[in-house]
Amino acid sequence: MNKSKIIADYMDELIPNPKCELNYEKDYELLIATMLSAQTTDKRVNEVTKVLFKKYDSIESLSKADINDVMMIIRPVGTYHKKAKNVISIAQALLTKGFVPNDREFLESLDGVGRKTTNVVLSNLYGENVIAVDTHVARVSKRLGIAKEKDDVFLIEQKLNKKFSKKQLGRLHHQFVLFGRYYCKALKPECANCKLKEICKYYKKRI
Repeated sequence: MNKSKIIADYMDELIPNPKCELNYEKDYELLIATMLSAQTTDKRVNEVTKVLFKKYDSIESLSKADINDVMMIIRPVGTYHKKAKNVISIAQALLTKGFVPNDREFLESLDGVGRKTTNVVLSNLYGENVIAVDTHVARVSKRLGIAKEKDDVFLIEQKLNKKFSKKQLGRLHHQFVLFGRYYCKALKPECANCKLKEICKYYKKRI
C-alpha cells in the first residue's frame, strides 16, 4: 500500500481544482494578504484587503499610507498594530525592487514574512514546488500520521517533502489547506465520509 499515492489520489478526487482563496490582482497584494492571514481566516483577510487595496491602489501609495488609517482598515484581522507596520514596511521595501522577486532570502527578510508566507508567494507567483505549512496543513499531516504531534512547521514541511514528489507539493499545499478547512476540520471533522479513515491515525483513536 502506497500511503502517499492514496492520499494524493483522494485529494485529486475531492479537490480537483485547488487554488488560493486569498483575493489579489497584483503580486504585492498576495504577499501582503498572506502576511495578514496569520491567526485569522482568508475570508476576513479578503474583506479588509478589498478596502485596503482600493484605497491604496499602488505600492507607492501603500508605502506612504497613514499607519492609523491602515490600522483601522485591517483591525478585523487581529494584531493590527503590528500588521499595519508590516504592511507599510513591506511596501517600502518593495519600492526598491518594483515587484515581488523570486528570492527567498529577500522575502524572508521582510517584516512579518516568514517561511510559510514566502512559500505561499513563491508557489502562487512563480510556480515553485514548495509546500507552506499553516495550521490546516499541520493538522492534516499529523492526523494522517505523516508528522508527529510535537513536530514544528519546518519539520512537517521536511517530512512532506520526503513523502511526496516535488512536482506535487504546490498542488498538495492548496489541497491540504482546503481539506483541513472544509473536511478535516479542527472541530467536528467529517470522518464518516472520508476515504482516508483507514490510514488515519486520528480516526483510529476516535473509534
